[in-house]
Amino acid sequence: MSSGSELEVSAETPGTDEAAAGEADAATDDLPPVEELLSVAVAALGGSERPGQVKMAQAVRHAIDAREHLAVQAGTGTGKSLAYLVPAIRHAVATRTPVVVSTATIALQRQLVDRDLPRLVEALAGRLPYRPSFAILKGRRNYLCRYRMSAEMPEDEQPDELFDPRAVSATGRMVQRILEWAEETETGDRDELVPGVNEQAWRQFSVSARECLGANRCPYGEDCFAERARQLAGEADVIVTNHALLAIDAMEEASVLPEHDVVVVDEAHDLVDRVTSVTTGELSESTVFTAVRRCARLIEQGVADRLQAAGEDLKALLAAAPPGRIDTLPPVLGTVLGVVRDAAAACLTALGPRTERADDDRPELAGQRKAAFTALDEVHDTAQRMLDAFGIENEVDRAEVVWLAAGGERRPPTLYVAPLTVGGMLRENLFGRRTVILTSATLALGGTFDGMARQWGLGQEGWSALDVGSPFDHARSGILYVAKHLPQPGREGLPDAYLDEIVALIEAAGGRTLGLFSSMRAARQAAEALRERLDVPLLCQGDDATGLLVRQFAEDPATCLFGTLSLWQGVDVPGPSLSLVVIDRIPFPRPDDPLASARQRHVAAKGGNGFMTVAATHAALLLAQGAGRLLRAQTDRGVVAVLDPRLATARYAGFLRASLPPFWPTTDRATVLAALRRLTGSGA
Repeated sequence: MSSGSELEVSAETPGTDEAAAGEADAATDDLPPVEELLSVAVAALGGSERPGQVKMAQAVRHAIDAREHLAVQAGTGTGKSLAYLVPAIRHAVATRTPVVVSTATIALQRQLVDRDLPRLVEALAGRLPYRPSFAILKGRRNYLCRYRMSAEMPEDEQPDELFDPRAVSATGRMVQRILEWAEETETGDRDELVPGVNEQAWRQFSVSARECLGANRCPYGEDCFAERARQLAGEADVIVTNHALLAIDAMEEASVLPEHDVVVVDEAHDLVDRVTSVTTGELSESTVFTAVRRCARLIEQGVADRLQAAGEDLKALLAAAPPGRIDTLPPVLGTVLGVVRDAAAACLTALGPRTERADDDRPELAGQRKAAFTALDEVHDTAQRMLDAFGIENEVDRAEVVWLAAGGERRPPTLYVAPLTVGGMLRENLFGRRTVILTSATLALGGTFDGMARQWGLGQEGWSALDVGSPFDHARSGILYVAKHLPQPGREGLPDAYLDEIVALIEAAGGRTLGLFSSMRAARQAAEALRERLDVPLLCQGDDATGLLVRQFAEDPATCLFGTLSLWQGVDVPGPSLSLVVIDRIPFPRPDDPLASARQRHVAAKGGNGFMTVAATHAALLLAQGAGRLLRAQTDRGVVAVLDPRLATARYAGFLRASLPPFWPTTDRATVLAALRRLTGSGA
């Protein structure tokens, strides 16, 4: 398949069953066409028909009927949720088979379940044979566990926190809030607990799928929040989930999601990162000592002590080792990993068979054994996986990457192992089994879908691509300003010239600025330096919960908000509060990023351009996402200011600019300042 902006239909689709496709066509013949259903939905929701939305809905319908994968780039304002939900619901109703919709963010999940789907179902009432249903399903860790709340399962204490009164009191307050919320919640869904709580507090009230006793054995099985969510999902026509659970469903032998034949991946630009996160293993003193605590009460002390000693050896080794990617396995690390693995295996053997035992009639004992098995499996399997990663002599040909991350204030040094790519897994377990629709506002990087397709594991055939554009007139609504006159960014923080430039831009805009920085250090440096030089309120990520800061920013047009990664993709502020987006530098991955650097080296060793394939593609995606914060409504106007002059001068600049919305481009500072003053009325 070649990329492009028009719908392209491939002649061959892996796994297509023509007879089955014919049955699907026949099943949908009696239903109103997608165009009619979309028109009814748009009218009922008080919107207006948009050509890009209609084109996308038609393409999604065609892909589902032809059992062909489809990638759709749909700019902000297209109405892409309706464009895929209408044909998805039509297919689900016709075939009585659910459609799964996967998202990357909680915000989009909530939008779909709380707003889009209820209104759509109401709008289509009477046009379909029955009223379609929908449900949200997440991983078990996201739901309150009544059995864990009963204190009959072991807690994962963090001994270091016993000596930190601030941490204890803060976590204690969160625990109290969870207990109060547990008395009134109907879903047990962590995301409904606002404001949220940290992982330390939540972990005391939740279990992973591997730790769960199962509904039949658990004394609270009939009232289990996670089981109730699974039951609702099993009866729904549309199941809303997240990329992490989608990945787990694809990897596990037993299905997590109900049987389905169509998946819609919204926010598809984030799919690879989310899947990589799910498939990343970690090993540290904390994971080993947690396993020791869980099994010590169930096995002979001497066997548990052996694992404790192995954990102490690992702790000492990691504390002295330099952080970074590990290309060659040091003998001492290989020895310690082997000792940890073997000690965990001995504990697993000492626990006895995993099947139910005659003396397991007490649920609390069964829960303790399940928790011990889970923690020990994680330690054993991760240590073995790390050793296996070095089994291939040439590091370029290895399938996995191992690195050591330095410890932090409350986190010890940790070893990680992650797959070099997840494309093969996605190709085999997702695209090879189901029809997949992938959509986002940013998929065509450098003007082509090929970069994202390679990451997903899609080949040359069996998929098509479509860019439906945006209803926004970018060239008339926004300016892309590249500060070509500034020096290139350095490694020692923001140059004074950058701070001066930001001051001039913010003063011209009268506040109304979202500052997107490549690091938290840069964001804080800018915030601290500019608070003394500006007369407008300036918020910085970390001052408070990010959601509260964004709300504060949106409510006061004079306010500025500075931050890093989550703000590049997570801010939706239409209206006069956001007229200027400042980007300090091209967001390339850090040169010492272990995974990105290994991927770049791998591509180069195979004869490709590692920098363009990995680093430039990563930067293009983030730039496009960041620039996309500017125009969120038809009436929005403003400027995206990139301070990094390389966006105008470097050889790769054309690729990056081709990934951005088609704003009117300029490098003239006076023109931009004058435009901002006119736009916001902040000066002559």
